[in-house]
Amino acid sequence: MTTLVHSVRLVDDGRIVDDAWVLFDDGRVSALGAGAERPDAATVVDGHAAAGAGALLTPGFIDLHGHGGGGFAYDDGPEAVRGARALHRAHGTTRAVVSLVTAPLETLERRAAMVADLTESDADILGSHLEGPFLDPGHKGAHDPSLLRAPDPAAVERLLAAGRGTVRQVTIAPELEGGLPAVRAIVASGGAAAVGHTDADADMARAAFDAGATILTHAFNAMPGLHHRNPGPVGAAASDPRVTLEVIADGVHLAPEIVRLAFAAAPGRIALVTDAMAAAGAADGDYDLGSLSVEVRGGIARLAGGGAIAGSTLTQDAALRVAVSAGVPLPEAVAALTRVPARALGRADDLGGLAPGMIADAVLLSSDLDVRGVWVDGAAVA
Repeated sequence: MTTLVHSVRLVDDGRIVDDAWVLFDDGRVSALGAGAERPDAATVVDGHAAAGAGALLTPGFIDLHGHGGGGFAYDDGPEAVRGARALHRAHGTTRAVVSLVTAPLETLERRAAMVADLTESDADILGSHLEGPFLDPGHKGAHDPSLLRAPDPAAVERLLAAGRGTVRQVTIAPELEGGLPAVRAIVASGGAAAVGHTDADADMARAAFDAGATILTHAFNAMPGLHHRNPGPVGAAASDPRVTLEVIADGVHLAPEIVRLAFAAAPGRIALVTDAMAAAGAADGDYDLGSLSVEVRGGIARLAGGGAIAGSTLTQDAALRVAVSAGVPLPEAVAALTRVPARALGRADDLGGLAPGMIADAVLLSSDLDVRGVWVDGAAVA
């Protein structure tokens, strides 16, 4: 089955190509070009007609860090994962890592195994992200402090084994006892170790990066701040070309100036994530995030007890709009949703771009950056 999308501004690989076209064939990008001469295809989509003047085509968005959406929490089982994924897919997120909130080890084992099963049946699910339980209680955010623990080798091994090679990311506070050996174990398993929910200073963060950690979980949040004499984990990560920095561009977690600063400080290494909880794409109200109660008012999620920010109600198309309005150039903002997260997962060879041979995941947007069409494996998503 071939699909031709034409008359679009193609935003990919750090540039914008006007009057572009892309051909999908059997789930892959088979050709691309610009101008009026285009190949034939079984299905033809006129980008101008579908999305208006200035229509944009980008690679499919990839979310490294999200907990749910559409009223569904990823922790609640396969159908909840699929329900949340349907919401985010409609907003351009064609692939996602399923983030699991802190829970008892036995529960996390079951959930990691559940996600492992889903990766075999649902191609848009890339694996799991364990955000906890190896977190600093002083920077717990929306995690139950009674369930936090140091990363002893047996606990780390249990969780990695439960994921059967599909644990893509583990957030860890490296200053905890056993933290650096845990980083090495996570990396040895094929996953990415992420520094987050931490009291680490710059030296400790650098030690974690030297041990193999390659991601900073939601930069600036749940960690020491960036100070001109104490750069902390943000300064250490921004200064290290090996590290990808997650940014939640929802207008709540970070001021626009900080979003712009992050892109300037770590060019090509910012991944726009949602950290979305069940209320993304759903109504305000009362929700659960793991074992904790969350109140969502005006689209802002906070713990019912204490008022800490409890994830977001963000979708990745909204993150794109926030980043661009903050002054981030469009090609850089698109890369932060596509090529950068694909590279962080070791999937830059087949995801995150629209070069020939890559998986045909794509998003059609209006000039106002509203989603007008989504393709996964070359097939249009309703």
